[in-house]
Amino acid sequence: MTVDLNALTVFVTVAEQKNFRAAADCLGVTRAAVSQIMRKLEESMGIALVNRTTRSVSLTEAGERLYADAAPALAGLQAAVEAAENLRDRPRGQLNLAVSSIAESFLSGDLLASFAEANPEVKIHVTVTDDEFDIVAGGYDAGVRLGEVIAQDMIALPVSGDQRQLAVASPAYIERHGAPQHPRELSLRRCIGWRTAAGVASYRWEFAEDGKELSVAVGDEITTTDMSLMVRLAIAGAGISFGMEESSRGPIDRGELVPLLEDFCPRFPGFYLYYPSRRNMAPKLRALMDHLRRNRQP
Repeated sequence: MTVDLNALTVFVTVAEQKNFRAAADCLGVTRAAVSQIMRKLEESMGIALVNRTTRSVSLTEAGERLYADAAPALAGLQAAVEAAENLRDRPRGQLNLAVSSIAESFLSGDLLASFAEANPEVKIHVTVTDDEFDIVAGGYDAGVRLGEVIAQDMIALPVSGDQRQLAVASPAYIERHGAPQHPRELSLRRCIGWRTAAGVASYRWEFAEDGKELSVAVGDEITTTDMSLMVRLAIAGAGISFGMEESSRGPIDRGELVPLLEDFCPRFPGFYLYYPSRRNMAPKLRALMDHLRRNRQP
């Protein structure tokens, strides 16, 4: 038979109060409702649970056994519900995030470190991944990706300013081979490309000219799945690399890399924290959103 938790709650209350009217008062229903629920419960189980008199109620042997098992089980369920409800009062619990590997400002450490300091009861787990998947099905509270690749049914909060991709090379490479003047020249240069896996086509480098998109397929002499390795290889003079400006900004400022083709590198909307719904949002996620709003980098 299907367990009716409401009927079991009524039964346990009757057993504890030993009176239908008192049980009805505790539950906030009528005596007739209690009587009807008890009758249906006994009919569905095919056995009497209580002995009724005009003044009191006593349990049958079956009722005693059911009460012994049902009362602690219902108390446990109530405690579980109360524990879950307590999570709405303050930020705590496990916060699972799926973050793009190129979200440099979010992954720099400062944002998450300051959030963890301000919310000691929140445990944070960050999966760094560039795979496209359903974060809800994957068990994540939220994700961080470029706005252009986030599904339209998601709610998104900006966590960075506008971004752009840059082609970069080391001063030594430029001294040996010269700097390209147009993106089409890249097909004749040794480039350090990005691909999701061996055997998969390399990512086409995306530029713009006169307001129109321009994509270039570069050679695959050197490819990797790791943006930081692309930057290190470029610093070492292995070729021209292409990626988020944030990833190469430090080496550029130190003179280890030189930006190339900047006139062909437009800006676009940056990174967003995204999640499925505002309804009944967990305090841990709300706290993260508030923290990001206060500390968002331009």
